[in-house]
This record gives sequence, C-alpha cells and structure tokens, in this order.
Amino acid sequence: MTDTPTKRDISSPADVRGIQRRTLIVLSIAQIVGGVGVAVGLALSSVVVDQLSGSTVISGLAGTATVLGAALLALPIAKTAAGSGRRAGLSLAYVAATAGCLVSVLAITIRSWPLLLAGLVLVGGGSAGNLAARYSATDLSPRTHAARHLSLVVWMATVGSVAGPNLAKPADHLGMSAGLVANAGPFAFSALAFGLALLVVAAGLRPDPLRLARALAKPAEQDMSRQGEKTGTPAVKDKPAVQNKALRNGWRTLRTTPMARRALVMIAVSHTAMVSVMSMTPVKLHHDGSSLDVIGLVISLHIAGMYVLSPVVGWLADKAGRVPVLILGMALLLASAVLAGTAHHSVWQVTTGLVLLGLGWSCGLVAGSALVTESVPLDRRPAVQGLSDLIMNVCGATGTVVAGAIVGVLSYGVLGLVVGVMVTAAGLWLYVTTRR
Repeated sequence: MTDTPTKRDISSPADVRGIQRRTLIVLSIAQIVGGVGVAVGLALSSVVVDQLSGSTVISGLAGTATVLGAALLALPIAKTAAGSGRRAGLSLAYVAATAGCLVSVLAITIRSWPLLLAGLVLVGGGSAGNLAARYSATDLSPRTHAARHLSLVVWMATVGSVAGPNLAKPADHLGMSAGLVANAGPFAFSALAFGLALLVVAAGLRPDPLRLARALAKPAEQDMSRQGEKTGTPAVKDKPAVQNKALRNGWRTLRTTPMARRALVMIAVSHTAMVSVMSMTPVKLHHDGSSLDVIGLVISLHIAGMYVLSPVVGWLADKAGRVPVLILGMALLLASAVLAGTAHHSVWQVTTGLVLLGLGWSCGLVAGSALVTESVPLDRRPAVQGLSDLIMNVCGATGTVVAGAIVGVLSYGVLGLVVGVMVTAAGLWLYVTTRR
C-alpha cells in the first residue's frame, strides 16, 4: 500500500474503514512504545540532575525541561503534518526524542547537568508525539466515532505509563553491563524505544491518514467550486496551514471558530488543574509523613484515573455530546479539588481526589480534542491541534510553578480552593456560551 492515495483507496467506504483500523493499530503500537520511552527516560531524570548539579532546586528543572520541549515542538510537528502528513509530523517528534536521549547519555557520561537539561528538552518531543498521535486517530474516523477512536489511542498510553518506570532499574543494570556509566542506561533504553516508535510510524502509517482524508474531501471541494461558479459566489479555498504559517493560521481559525476556542480553553483548564494538584500531592503526602510506597500508590491510582477509563469517556462523548462531557469533566475536577484540598491528613481522601482528578482530565482531553477536531476545516486542523498542544503544555508548566508557590507560601488547601474556583468558572463559562 503506497502513501499516495489511489482511486481504490477512496472508492469504497469499506476500504476507508479498513485503512482506519490499520491506522488505529499502528498508532496504538507507537503510543505504547513511545509511552515506555517517555516513562523510562523521565523516571530518573530529576534524580540524575540532582546528583550532577548538587542542587535540589535545579533538579526540579528536569520536569520543566521536558514539558517545555513538548510545548516548543508542538508547532513544528503540526507544521510538518500540515505540509507532509501525519507520518512526517510524528516521525519528527520521535527523531527529536531519540536525539534527546542520546544527548542525555552523553551528558551523564561527561557529568554535565546543563547538557542533560538540553537533552531533556528534546526528549519532550516524545510527549509531543504521543499527544499528536491522538489527533491522527480522527482524520479518517466518522464523526460519530471520533472521540472513541481518539480515546483508544489515549488509553494505550496506560501501558507505557505503568510499565515504563518499572523498567528504569533493569535498563540501568543492562546499560552498565554494556559499558555505560550509571544512570545512562535508562536513557539509552528510551532511545531504542523512540527509535522503534519511529520505525512503526514510518513503516505502518501508510497511506497517511491526513493526506487520504484530504483526498476524500477533494470531490466535495470541487462540488463547492462548481456551485460557486453557478451562483457567482467565489468558492472558499482553505489552503493547508503549512509552510511557516502554522501559528498564524491556527490563531486566525480560532478567532473565527467559537466552538474550537471553547474546546481549547477546556483542554488547557483541565490540564492546568490536573498538573497543578498532581505535582504538589507527593509533597503534601511527604510532609504528612506518608511513606514512598504510599505516595507511589496514590500517583499510580491517579494515572489509572487518567487513562484506564478513557475509552468509556470517548464513548460517552460520542453518545451524549462533547460539551456535556466537558462540563462533567469540570464537575469531576471541582470534586477532586474539594476532596484533596480538605483532606488534611486523610490519605484515602487524597487518593479519591486524585482518582477523580485523573477522570476529570480524561473528560477534558478526550472530549475537548474531539471538539477541536470537528470544529475546524480539515486543512486547518493540524495548525489548530498543534496550537492546542502548545497552549496545553505551556499552561501545564505554568501551573506547576504557580502551584509550588501557592503551597510554599500558603497551603495545599488553598491550592485546592484556587483550582476549584478556576474549573467552576470554566464550566459555567462553557455552559453559558454554548447555551447562548
């Protein structure tokens, strides 16, 4: 099967359904392998930066570097996808992540923490690629199944998120047996994982779903053009958001598409709320005297809340609608903020709050991403989707910094209050503007 859509590729709905099934399988495998790469590489990143720099403050920059990298690479990935297809965009992400892992191995070998932080910025390309993969799942999906297809790819991240950290220690032992210095093995393993994800995408994502979707849309565009000639109305030509105009085209589309704007805000709010509370919960539990095992269990259950039920969230978004699920997500995030913020020393209450935090994030990401996708023209989607991931990651990085300041100066309970007010305001705004 070639990358260029043929007549047979677009002649039958059954052909398209078969290609979509293949696309979902390829994206799911890439998501699993890429997720392992992200989780293994990041499992020890802050610890290694701490050892190399001798500063706990600098060690906190490890997480910031990867989030920053995901944000910085979101638009180049979207721009590449808009011009050359999803396969090229995802390949760019995994190439960057592979290079970042190799730079990290070098940095650990020569004991340079600034170089390690630079490598972690590129490793953020793996996270950006995994985020972009969810949008690739919607290019050929029917509108009534878009959220389900998207959520399936999101759900596959569960495997990498759970298995990845547990592979860090064996990867370190394997790396040292191969002659690498201590702590370099996990990054070498991540490089192999991202390289495998690159091969899966390059070999399996054929024909390219976005390019095929555009080929399927061409007859309709031609009909619009002929209709315009008959009525004297110029046809609307929506050129791809390509070539050095991705950010401009994304903003222009958002300005003229209220529903896409609302969806983007909901994604950003959901992610900011989740990252803010989640990042400070281990600190709160540690100060309360909880063991590392308890803290690890709470975070694991939170991650399960984020991913395990995402197919159910996708089904609900297709059946009940995107906006109701987004409002449900804001309600779950509010309940989470209230439970966690008022938990005091109750570990079970914090755990319940963190599970609800994950579920609320899942509702915001799945329903919001589906709404972004269906609200904008096909040729503008990569630009708007890339802008969505950029804003989401920037808000997440900002959220961690602000959350740390709030907890450091005030308290974890005040953080819960701030997050509760934010998600309530967002939910009410969405309800009022969509009703209007």
